[in-house]
Amino acid sequence: MTHAPTRPDTGFVLPLTAVGRDDLALAGGKGANLGELVRGGFPVPDGAVVTTDAYTAVVEHAGLAPAVAGAAEDGGSALRAAFAAVEIPADLRTAILDAYALLGGGPVAVRSSATAEDLPGAAFAGQQDTYLNVVGPDALLDAVRRCWGSLWTERAIAYRAGRDVDPEGVRIAVVVQRMVLAELAGVLFTANPVSGARDEVVVDASSGLGEAVVSGLVTPDHYVLDGNGSVRERRPGQREVVVRGIEGGGVEHRTDEAHLELPDPVLAELAALGGKVAAHFGRPQDIEWAWAEGQVRLVQARPMTALPPPPLHLSRFQRIIGPQIAEYLPVRPYPMDTSGWIARGIGRTVERMLAEIPGVHVDFTEVLPELDGVVDRYVPPRPHLTRKMLSAPARNLPRIRRYRPADWTRDQRFTRFERDVRELAALDVRTLGWEELRGLPQRTFDVLDGVTDLRVDYLPRVGIDLLRLRLLQALLRRRDVAGLTLGTRTRTEDANRELLRLAEQVRADGALRAAFELEPEAIAERIRQDPALADFRAAFAAFRDEYGHRETTSPLLMSAPTWGDAPATVLGMVKVLVEEAPQAEADDRAEQAERRLLAHPLVRLFRSEPRVRRLLADARAGIAFREDTHFHGTRTLPVLRHAVLEMGRRLTEAGVLREADDVLHLRLEELEGLGDPATLAPADAERVRATVRARSARRAELAGVPLIAPSILFPGRAADRDALVTGTPASGGRATGPVRVIRETADFGLLRSGDVLVCPYTNPSWTPLFQRAAAVVVDTGGIGSHAAIVAREYGIPAVMGSAVGTSVLADGQVVTVDGGSGRVTGEVTGQATGE
Repeated sequence: MTHAPTRPDTGFVLPLTAVGRDDLALAGGKGANLGELVRGGFPVPDGAVVTTDAYTAVVEHAGLAPAVAGAAEDGGSALRAAFAAVEIPADLRTAILDAYALLGGGPVAVRSSATAEDLPGAAFAGQQDTYLNVVGPDALLDAVRRCWGSLWTERAIAYRAGRDVDPEGVRIAVVVQRMVLAELAGVLFTANPVSGARDEVVVDASSGLGEAVVSGLVTPDHYVLDGNGSVRERRPGQREVVVRGIEGGGVEHRTDEAHLELPDPVLAELAALGGKVAAHFGRPQDIEWAWAEGQVRLVQARPMTALPPPPLHLSRFQRIIGPQIAEYLPVRPYPMDTSGWIARGIGRTVERMLAEIPGVHVDFTEVLPELDGVVDRYVPPRPHLTRKMLSAPARNLPRIRRYRPADWTRDQRFTRFERDVRELAALDVRTLGWEELRGLPQRTFDVLDGVTDLRVDYLPRVGIDLLRLRLLQALLRRRDVAGLTLGTRTRTEDANRELLRLAEQVRADGALRAAFELEPEAIAERIRQDPALADFRAAFAAFRDEYGHRETTSPLLMSAPTWGDAPATVLGMVKVLVEEAPQAEADDRAEQAERRLLAHPLVRLFRSEPRVRRLLADARAGIAFREDTHFHGTRTLPVLRHAVLEMGRRLTEAGVLREADDVLHLRLEELEGLGDPATLAPADAERVRATVRARSARRAELAGVPLIAPSILFPGRAADRDALVTGTPASGGRATGPVRVIRETADFGLLRSGDVLVCPYTNPSWTPLFQRAAAVVVDTGGIGSHAAIVAREYGIPAVMGSAVGTSVLADGQVVTVDGGSGRVTGEVTGQATGE
């Protein structure tokens, strides 16, 4: 294949042979990648690049710089109009038309190629324009003008803004290629974009030009191939339309044309070409191709974005523990989450407990591996056995004898923790100097270590007491394990009771009741402003002082606001409770279960009632210890969060960051290593900005990619054809009602009594919803998850780990949830009932 040369005396137009992957600034993403393909010997149609220098020359010649600077104000409409009518300088016009002549002067494809395009972190797919089957000099020049203008479409401006791309630094080139009037065309992915499998090639194909596939006009034929090009999956498309070039220029859409099948040898050729292109660029590629006259041509290649990690193969243990932890990862953690609260806070607590009690090692950097500074995926932990397991009995037997959970709050270490955590909470981070401020995170971790020490010493006895209770129940053949421990008094239960008291206060006051007809944000504003609500305002402030450290999203994420930072979230919970009378108390059900156990013939025969009561008391104390130490440990979380955000605020004030929250893209050790923002060296400031931009772009790229594919975590969930959704049975019983999908705390007010709650995850903030729901279906989690435990306490059916509940089930759809079998089936009646 020969590629057309152009005039050597201008840098405005270059042949594709003259550019490569390092020429992004000159040829834009598309042009640089096509030039690299040409240099690599791949079958690419002849073409030339109207460079970014040409675009800059036009902007200067026409005096468009002020319009470029103000493009965001009107969505770029004035600038696009200016480009559409712009006069192209004579030397540039001549260069473009000379290149066109050397391409044969026939039909060409004219493609935009921006400098912020076809990049590893942002494809910008479809953001700028492409014109196919362009014929004639005037039509070509017009297409080039429109490509320049397409840099400033409203969608392209918004896309760049969302990825923090500097609008003043972006420029655009234009690729002009000989037109391939394809018989078949489409796209080729050198890795599976859904599963992430790197040993699979995915091809979408349709008759005519590839525009039909790329723009979504047609449901294409779909092929999944192995690396050798053998077909693993073949699914015919709908063949809605065929796009063809027409004589004289332009394209037409045909709906009456016979559809062609892509021959298997061509599929094999595409797979082989795709593998070579991916190897050449060093990463999976998204390739546009065309087949005409028995030959394959590549017309575009870009790095695949939003590609899931390669599939995992989980052990049995990972399949058991994986869903439990996945519930704590409803969103992708920020670098600050992993390097701060997880690595040195709550995660270190978990690592220490496992290392010092059973003697196993878990490393959270393996559970949440990072790529380019951002969490790439979630890998369910696989604990590593250590030599400390051999000495576990010697370590734990003295702890079991000495440390009774009922006594833990009288331990001097807890007294010391109380003093230290209150000192931390009393600090006003706004008044601290930079040195003290950046040392505050480590202070919080040191204080948290006090709770970790208590957990290490007291948890062995907790485990023994719960095991003894289970053994007793097995001996007596009593299955109601959960019932015996329902209503155990914990600090979380205290918080729930206080929420009920706030709701009762609202129900008793007409003005308050009227205020709670509003949305939570408006309720919060009304409470802040209305003097008539002073009593409730004081009660609510006291509640936030006591319980404001609780997490709204996950105990693993410091990036999410706490209850104290998000009063509207708490008021949304109160609003839910205002409209519902409390159900039967959990401790009443526990008392009934206890009476049944004590009345067992064997207990009465051996007169074991006092010992059984002591065992129940010990087990309940252990449950309370486990919950309450978490409650107290997270009291350090707001201090850490506020310290980090205050450092972010000061970096923003100094012009280093755009927003205080951008600090979450940094690692804690990077933040701790910074000098005072007011005196930060320009080079250091730019390094911080570049790091934040890169990681922000990477997170944006992964926005639609799950941390772990549901099919890996919950294999076979869709196998039951009679069920809409299946999952892990977590709380028995059956209930029928309309679906209500609640994705976040802001949606709490949408749930109505008798609804089936369908949600992606839960945490303690969701507990009030269980008083309303007829049943609960959760995408993540297992039988030990928060939702499962609370559902059993409230006696409602629960299905955990549905994987697809929030995407398959729709609001208002009437379903029956069977918590004993883990199945959700469709119903024709709209009446909610419980069984």
